[in-house]
Amino acid sequence: MLSAVIFLCLGIMSIAMVLNMLRLLKGPDLPDRILALDTLYINAIALIVLLGLYLDSDLFFEAALLIAVMGFVGTVAIAKHLLRGDIIE
Repeated sequence: MLSAVIFLCLGIMSIAMVLNMLRLLKGPDLPDRILALDTLYINAIALIVLLGLYLDSDLFFEAALLIAVMGFVGTVAIAKHLLRGDIIE
């Protein structure tokens, strides 16, 4: 039963990622695209965690943590560049 639910969740997360990519490519302005990129990496984390649950491997959870840290740093850097025009002060 758990594997069927994981497959359902994998499908839902895949659809969410496709919709995020559409918003990333078609976004009306830059803040919408940044938000779509942020949501895209969060969905990627969820997809990797679901795959780790299905395959019963701890390695996927470490990869999800790395993506979370890199995504946070990237989002902060892009937002800082958008506000001030300079990342490193």
